[in-house]
Amino acid sequence: MNKLLCFFVFLYTCFSFSQSVRFDGFIQDEQKNPLEMANIMAINAATKAMDSYGITNDKGKFQLTLKPNSSYIIKVSYLGMKSKEITISTQTANMVQNIVMDGTGIELEGVEIVREMPVSIKGDTIVYNADSFKSGTEKKLEDVLKKLPGVEVNADGEIEVEGKKVSKLMVEGKDFFDGDTKLGVKNIPADAIDKVQVLRNYNEVGALKGLENDQENVAMNIKLKEGKKNFWFGDVTAGTGVGELDSRYIINPKLFYYSPKYSINLITNFNNIGELPLTAQDYFKFTGGFKNMMKKGGSNFNVSSNDLGISILRNNRAKEIETKFGATNFSYSPTKEWNISGFGILSSSKTDLETKSQTTILDSGDQQKRDEETHQKNNLGLFKLSSSYKPNTKLQFDYDILSKLSKQDEDTDLLRESVVNNISAAETIFTAKKQDPLSINQNMSLYYTQSEKNIFAFEMQHLYQDENPFYNANLQTQPFDLSGYITVPSNERNDLNQNRFVKTNKIDAKLDYYYMVTPKSNINITLGNTYSYQNFNSHIFQMLDNGYKNDLNNPENNNDVNYNFNDVFLGFHYKILTGKFTLTPGFSVHSYVMKNTQSGTDYAQNFIKILPDFFALYQIKKSETLTYNFSLTNDFTDVNQLAAGYVLSDYSSLFRGNRFLENATSQVHMLRYFKYNMFNFENIFAFATYTKKVDAIKTKADFDGINQSSSPYNSNLADETFSGMGSYGRSFLKNYKASASANLNWSKFNNIQNDELSTTESFVQSYTVKASTNYKNLPNIEFGYNLLINKYSGSTFYTDKPFARLDYYFLDSFSFVSEYEFYHYYNTNKTVDNEYDFLSASLIYQKKDSKWEYKISATNLLNTRYLNDDSFSQFSTRVSQYTVQPRYIIFSMKYNL
Repeated sequence: MNKLLCFFVFLYTCFSFSQSVRFDGFIQDEQKNPLEMANIMAINAATKAMDSYGITNDKGKFQLTLKPNSSYIIKVSYLGMKSKEITISTQTANMVQNIVMDGTGIELEGVEIVREMPVSIKGDTIVYNADSFKSGTEKKLEDVLKKLPGVEVNADGEIEVEGKKVSKLMVEGKDFFDGDTKLGVKNIPADAIDKVQVLRNYNEVGALKGLENDQENVAMNIKLKEGKKNFWFGDVTAGTGVGELDSRYIINPKLFYYSPKYSINLITNFNNIGELPLTAQDYFKFTGGFKNMMKKGGSNFNVSSNDLGISILRNNRAKEIETKFGATNFSYSPTKEWNISGFGILSSSKTDLETKSQTTILDSGDQQKRDEETHQKNNLGLFKLSSSYKPNTKLQFDYDILSKLSKQDEDTDLLRESVVNNISAAETIFTAKKQDPLSINQNMSLYYTQSEKNIFAFEMQHLYQDENPFYNANLQTQPFDLSGYITVPSNERNDLNQNRFVKTNKIDAKLDYYYMVTPKSNINITLGNTYSYQNFNSHIFQMLDNGYKNDLNNPENNNDVNYNFNDVFLGFHYKILTGKFTLTPGFSVHSYVMKNTQSGTDYAQNFIKILPDFFALYQIKKSETLTYNFSLTNDFTDVNQLAAGYVLSDYSSLFRGNRFLENATSQVHMLRYFKYNMFNFENIFAFATYTKKVDAIKTKADFDGINQSSSPYNSNLADETFSGMGSYGRSFLKNYKASASANLNWSKFNNIQNDELSTTESFVQSYTVKASTNYKNLPNIEFGYNLLINKYSGSTFYTDKPFARLDYYFLDSFSFVSEYEFYHYYNTNKTVDNEYDFLSASLIYQKKDSKWEYKISATNLLNTRYLNDDSFSQFSTRVSQYTVQPRYIIFSMKYNL
């Protein structure tokens, strides 16, 4: 089957290639110097359509693919020069002709040519003309982005350009749910998009642009078509369908309004077909646009989350999902100098998970097999308000507040079979997890340009976090020897409970002063401070069969910890541009003070440390760079690993902190290469990161069969990690796009297991090749192959995944889209060997210029029941199989406003 598919693709491609004539040459100025990045396009004199376009390379070369026996108007433009037009007639032979641009000057015609170009570059901005890449089947922004050269959308809805994640998505220059791109990718209508602007080296503070190294910052701005401005637009979808046992529904209204003064976006989604606009995973990583303002400070103090390990969905695949979602985003400019924006998001979902898993302890080979059914309720809320005031070009004042609140409940019934020393034992376990955490994050920033040589920046953030996770485990056997724990014949089961309360107040503040030594060099002096106060309180108790509560009041079963962390630092950096190099050496001097109070005593640490860092960029060509980053950082734990009393991680895992922990030191080297060739839309990027962590905080674990008791310690052996990624992609003859990529991640960890040193390694590899077509009037196909190799200590798992996608717009009214994925999951000795596949399809009917759209769609057409995955901890490996939703057939109608 695969060979037959490849044969037809080959014939299809060869036929298309054979029906064309190549026209190439060089574009030069009057002195015959090559003009790099000149725009050229061919307009068919008969049809008035643009048949081909191109941008010259560094040697001024262009290449167009034209139809034989046709007449063309060739339009050429170059920034700062007069545009030029010539007329040519093709026959069947290839043509070569050089073009010389006349004189200097700027004309509107040149600007118009750039507007018509499918892709153009101006400085750090790449502009894509969306209509040039649409075939008619696109319904949302995601469908358009996937067809743009150099742009990818991953499975989590994150946009990646040149291997870098887009951190900010805007529409008409206004934030669209700042801090997340998924909502825009999945909801902005494709027919409203005029241009897609990729903003490289992005810095939203104009005064700091060029002073910082912003090479990793990428933003995206969507320009709307003229008919969508100053008017409400969007769509309302309603559908019903059938599953195996019950009915299915979806209601999905979306409304948008954009004007120069204000904008409003409304998105709602109610369904039970598995569509999750916002998952719990999305919620916890939603930054709201808050950045890591201390990234160049040299210290790494992260506040961890007490999320109890509530199960996270594999994208939207589970046994059953029902969702209610509503979100609004607004922007309002009372004056030209002041802008207010914000958003509110509410999401409620009910999820059923069914999982079978097998966990193997690496040292002993003991196993735990689990069959579990989980019921989740997630109520999530996100609210943000922002204000930006710019009275003039010298001053900018920003304020942001982001609130995150949630209520989560998870109940699990599981049958556990433990195999210890080849002896099997089974029991039924019931667990319950509940939490309703709250966090409030505030940011205040002030930027002042005193003169061309003196710039000041003050930034401050405050985080308040209140967490209260509750855990209950109801077991047949006693898993741990806890003081005060009661096991008597009248207790048929062991009902363990734990309350945990964690409060955090953390303030980051820094003042930056920039002095422009020359137009190509500046000095940056930073004075900063991180202060954190945390309280950790936990208590373990037992519920007896007679309903009485047995408090385990012994000190080792309880925690009441206060932890103060303070870091005051002074940093110095010098940035200079010399030739093709940009260099930024620097260092920071830190004074640390830490104190934790528990069990009636204090333990304090204080020391001073100098941390160097270095940045270098080699600008090989205009669109080719090599970047190197080095940093030495101090890594600190928060209160969670300092609490010396026992904490239940789960029903088979007990954790006890270590109040005497010290910081770890990480040495990080990162190398990145990037090349973007507009001549043939060749896109190459690669990066490699090596980290060596000394005095790392590691785990000492003792296993009693499959039950684990652990505590942290500072290891005198270094942990090492290496990650690398490389990708090559290019477009061919306007209608073809192909790419190949590789991801590697190697880790080496040192721990203590049952009082013996344990060194474990993992090596995860992913390789992908894919190709696609993009025709206006022919079926378009995408096909590819992904190989995933997860190599852990003692075991290796493989996943072969060929995939294909077909979309076809025909008869000016119908759109057909189908996607297919095949999985072959197995390990080295084939003790695990499963195959499964997924097929989805949809047929849409919409008359030209009609506001009504009719759709029939089917998910999981092959009615696949299970998926497989595997994971690795530093003490065990886990293989799991989980149930997914069955086949659904949905009939829906959509009205476009």
